[in-house]
Amino acid sequence: MPETPLVDPAWLADHRDDPSVHIVDVRDSWEYDSIGHLPGAVNIPFDSYRDADSSDPGTLPGADAFARLLGEAGIGPDDTIVAYDDTHGVFAARLLVTALAYGHENVALLDGDFSSWQRAFETTTESPTVESVTYAIDGLAATAPIVDRTAVAAAIDDETVTVLDTRDEAEYEEQHIPGAIRIDWREFVDDESRGVRSAAEIESLLTDRGISTDRNQRIILYCNTSRRLSHTFVVLRSLGFTDVVIYEGSMTDWTAAGGATESLV
Repeated sequence: MPETPLVDPAWLADHRDDPSVHIVDVRDSWEYDSIGHLPGAVNIPFDSYRDADSSDPGTLPGADAFARLLGEAGIGPDDTIVAYDDTHGVFAARLLVTALAYGHENVALLDGDFSSWQRAFETTTESPTVESVTYAIDGLAATAPIVDRTAVAAAIDDETVTVLDTRDEAEYEEQHIPGAIRIDWREFVDDESRGVRSAAEIESLLTDRGISTDRNQRIILYCNTSRRLSHTFVVLRSLGFTDVVIYEGSMTDWTAAGGATESLV
């Protein structure tokens, strides 16, 4: 298991032959097959682990569906999942947050995505031979980093909690949860390397937005459908922030329930 939920290509190259490390490509199947993928990677496309119609919050796919996905990919409960995409990690991070929600603790994001790997290491179009395993999930884990609408409403007037909007500026200005501070998830990305910006740069960004860098302060993340917030979640956790949670329903749930909003337009 890596020390943080963010690993660079060199770490993965050193560990890709470890039978407990499972590399997951979350791009569309045509990209996985035609463009190529990391050697040994299995394909679990992004749409397969989101389901707005399941009984679980937001777009979580449901415990049985997610257990089946992992089991069919040959991933067991104690294995380490290292996920990647070719979009700075935002889709892959969503897989990791979903896994944590269902109690799979050993997860990591490939820093710099597929393009970063491709610059230094080989890719392949050959799919690995996968032996499915039995994986059972009872439901959301007690440790799931998820809060509901009630917790978000209580946080609005709680100075010890930061509510963080990870959407773009136009969305935030149109409407956002009262008191929320905006940091677009892309602001944590270095466009040149495609990976996560340095810890110093991120801390400076947080400070400039008036966000405490106290690693124990609670931070609640939201976006629209809990995709973009997933990348921010992984980055903050990798920097040692211990109390980062997500509002799984995000703005979709908030506005549907008639939650109060602020506007800058």
